[in-house]
Amino acid sequence: MKLLVILLLFNISFVICYKPVILLHGILTGPESMILFKNRIEEKHPGTIVYNIDQFGGWSSLENMWYQVQQISQTISNITSKHPEGVHFVGYSQGALLGRTILQANPDHKILRYISLSGPQAGQYGTQFLHIYFPGLALETAFELFYSRVGQHTSVGNYWNDPYHTQLYLSYSQYLPYVNNEILSNKSDQFKQALTKLDLLVLIGGPNDNVITPWQSSQFGYYDHNGTVVELKDRELYQNDTIGLKTLYEKKKLKLITVPGIDHFMWHLNLSICDNYVLPYLD
Repeated sequence: MKLLVILLLFNISFVICYKPVILLHGILTGPESMILFKNRIEEKHPGTIVYNIDQFGGWSSLENMWYQVQQISQTISNITSKHPEGVHFVGYSQGALLGRTILQANPDHKILRYISLSGPQAGQYGTQFLHIYFPGLALETAFELFYSRVGQHTSVGNYWNDPYHTQLYLSYSQYLPYVNNEILSNKSDQFKQALTKLDLLVLIGGPNDNVITPWQSSQFGYYDHNGTVVELKDRELYQNDTIGLKTLYEKKKLKLITVPGIDHFMWHLNLSICDNYVLPYLD
């Protein structure tokens, strides 16, 4: 009888032993914006340790992306050193791109599952985005700021991907073309290997986002030079396995989730998104 009780207690403790979760907020917000997700994870997965990153909130989120990657990487390293068994990571909006780069920049990362919630993974080029964050800029001329020494000091400039000025993007952008291996560097192999090290990469986005433009960027789709959206699997990025997305897909480690009817500023404030598309991957 005692043995049976011990076994039952062991099984119960095993069932509720969830991996720790890291949350990273979006642009011009802070950790408070991720509280709903944090509380929901703790409610539905009792005992889960949730780390809600509090760096680069508000205006500081506009700082250079590489600087943010460097600083937040130190925090992530301190967290994962306490959990050698591994952790899960959820990034929202700009934070989804930052989080992905953080694991690429740290080949010994302990991230098991990475969930990108409406992040500009292939870049950003859209009027609605500018009207919100840079109301004084016009879409057609934004490249003049972003593809400059000054513009590259801003996070947005680092992933602004103007399909009509590709050569300027490749010449001036110090961030996105490197982490997506559009420009080869001495880190290219590392960026690919670190991404394919994941147990699972989940890319969530939707056609009613109204900020991430094109919305398919949340799943690595993007415009061609004519402004036509090319889906992930039709892009060279995938077909040439440039950063390992094809490898992940063939190993059933890449999941694309499209959810209609969700505005960009509601992804992280919608409990059904958390319940249906995030929590199932935090087991």
